[in-house]
Amino acid sequence: MSDTVDLLAEYDRFEQEGGWCTIERDVVSVDGPDAGRYLQGQLSQEVVALADGSSTWSLLLQPTGKVDAWLRVRRLDDETYLLDVDSGFGEVLVARLQRFLLRTKASIGPVETVPFLAARVPATLVTALGEQITPRYDEVLAGGPIAGPPGVVGWDRALRPGAPPPAEPQLRPGTGEMTTAAYERYRIAHAVPAMGAELTPETIPAEAGQWLLDASVSFTKGCYTGQELVARIDSRGGNVPRPIRLLRVDGGPMPMVGGEVRSGDSVVGHVTSAAPWLAPHQPALALGPVARSVELGATVEVQTETGATVATVVEPPFVGHGPD
Repeated sequence: MSDTVDLLAEYDRFEQEGGWCTIERDVVSVDGPDAGRYLQGQLSQEVVALADGSSTWSLLLQPTGKVDAWLRVRRLDDETYLLDVDSGFGEVLVARLQRFLLRTKASIGPVETVPFLAARVPATLVTALGEQITPRYDEVLAGGPIAGPPGVVGWDRALRPGAPPPAEPQLRPGTGEMTTAAYERYRIAHAVPAMGAELTPETIPAEAGQWLLDASVSFTKGCYTGQELVARIDSRGGNVPRPIRLLRVDGGPMPMVGGEVRSGDSVVGHVTSAAPWLAPHQPALALGPVARSVELGATVEVQTETGATVATVVEPPFVGHGPD
């Protein structure tokens, strides 16, 4: 019970004031005279026009248009780019990039797993905080601004191996380091997808939300692998069969990752990420692709370790409003 109380206090503070967490991401370099040109034809985002030292988010797609990786690309100079992706997916990224690397003067890899200092603050505090949320990049290997739906603001700073950690970022008096459990709950509450969970080789990019497309896709650049499906769905208003939904469980057990989501007698989706109940104002939460026929506000049944419980489909983010 004390663990739940501690996490509740930490998460309530984090949600209101911001905080930071040390995470790991896989970093891959792409180097050579053709590096920019090659990435321009493979990634969904404009990369050759990036200024040296700047970054953007992008999708790396299959020829069918489904997701191989959601990543951040940082340009160091004309011939050097760094890509960072969720930990455990660097080899997937390398294998996909090498697949079409023919008669191209560019080298890819190897994968390096790097610790990142991930700072997050509520969007309502950005004006007050100003440049305090933007770390210096003198010693940065990779990283940059995060991509997220409205309400999510922050930076990821890659830490040079062997170097002493930077001073704890003071986002606001009283803020500090948060546990990975609080960081994961924040991700779920804001419906930010993760590789291997919400984003799989079966995911259509638009299922992750319009905000992800806005952050990760250029609709004015030239051709790139997988472009046809992205453009076709966009031209049809972004209507996809299984949008990723946020589910709220009031007073019930935590949904089981991999468990079914049911509406009546029909299986309409499955749970891909879940966070436990902490208090009435911080109920159990889940993410997962759910059939588009299930509208916001609808109630569904989600599978748990001991049976099933009722959940409500809600618009992200889910933000608690303090104890009752």
